[in-house]
Amino acid sequence: MTHGLPLVPKRGLDPAQRQSLAFGTPGTALLHIVRACTSAGDWDTAHQWVTSVTRGPVAAHTDASLFHGAPAVAFMLRIAAKRSYTTALATLDDHITALTRTRLDQAHARISRGELPRLGEYDLISGLTGIGVCLFQAQNTDLLREVLAYLVRLTATVTVEGRCLPGWWTLHGPSGRLDPRWPGGHANLGLAHGISGPLALLAQTMIHGITVPGQTRAIADINRVLDRWLRGLPHRPWWPGTVSAREWESKTLHQTGPQRPSWCYGTPGLARAQQLAALALSNPERQHTAETVLASCITDEAQLDQLRDDSLCHGWAGLVHTSRRAAEDAPHGSALVLAFSRLQDLWRHRRPYLPALPDHGGLLEGTVGAILAHHSVEHPVSPSLPASWWDACLLTTAPVKTTDLEGTR
Repeated sequence: MTHGLPLVPKRGLDPAQRQSLAFGTPGTALLHIVRACTSAGDWDTAHQWVTSVTRGPVAAHTDASLFHGAPAVAFMLRIAAKRSYTTALATLDDHITALTRTRLDQAHARISRGELPRLGEYDLISGLTGIGVCLFQAQNTDLLREVLAYLVRLTATVTVEGRCLPGWWTLHGPSGRLDPRWPGGHANLGLAHGISGPLALLAQTMIHGITVPGQTRAIADINRVLDRWLRGLPHRPWWPGTVSAREWESKTLHQTGPQRPSWCYGTPGLARAQQLAALALSNPERQHTAETVLASCITDEAQLDQLRDDSLCHGWAGLVHTSRRAAEDAPHGSALVLAFSRLQDLWRHRRPYLPALPDHGGLLEGTVGAILAHHSVEHPVSPSLPASWWDACLLTTAPVKTTDLEGTR
């Protein structure tokens, strides 16, 4: 069921909407692709949506990212796994390779100058972590290793005006711009815009045997920062999404309790990244801690009551989907598995009463993301199907290998 979303794409789409996986038509195309892969929809409809995305020029400048432009369109086409898109993918891949090399050169030059990064240099939504997801999906292992090597370099400690800071510290606010409310900048811990995105990519690639020198050290360094800011132990553990310069220096968090339990900034996204890091390093103690934190989060009514909608980015859909992926990797019968079962029931009960989302093709904040998360619960599929891996763009799971897609069409 598509919950009222259009089955036929409109013509004359705005170019920005046509290329945005976050807020535009590629999200709707992705939904129809997943429905076709799980026999809940048909490939003709999915192809109409794919064609609407690829009908016009696609941005391949250095601001293109996993959620906008050539990388976003390529990500969508690979989930489709249709041979008829091979030519389009080859063209997109050439542009993605060029823009990735340019962005890597810019990032390394910035590090060599001793400057601190913008969030959009390295994060999942706009940065090199997101582009790394595309390279992972495309099995461009050589260039992916260059991205991983950059992330390793990014995590090294730097000294700025006498302050010892992680290399991913930014002088900007969470908006990505200079902000007088954030003097001295901040450490962003979130999965969407912060260091948990690189952590998840470093961990997932290591799990799949793709490594570079220093990768284990980089994962451990990020883990130490997240360990430092884990609060509420042992009864109500949680992570903040951001840490200000004043908090960093004083080692005291001014936030007194957990924020909303979202995929993007909240404890669920951070816990999933920590769990993946534990799996990569074969660290059962860290895995148990991450799963315990997440189980506590999704059984805490005070945290759940902070969710105001059903969006994938910061609402119920993102919480449930992230928790589902974590529960799939948790030991059978564990507290997390049991907590997730209860969470699913609670979500089904609350969904009809949540405020309506924007009825656009956006994956992150629109109806599409919520439908995809619900579809994944109602239509479980084997790991050999590409629909299992649409959420690779969220870093909640790793991209499927191309060879695994043969025979699924």
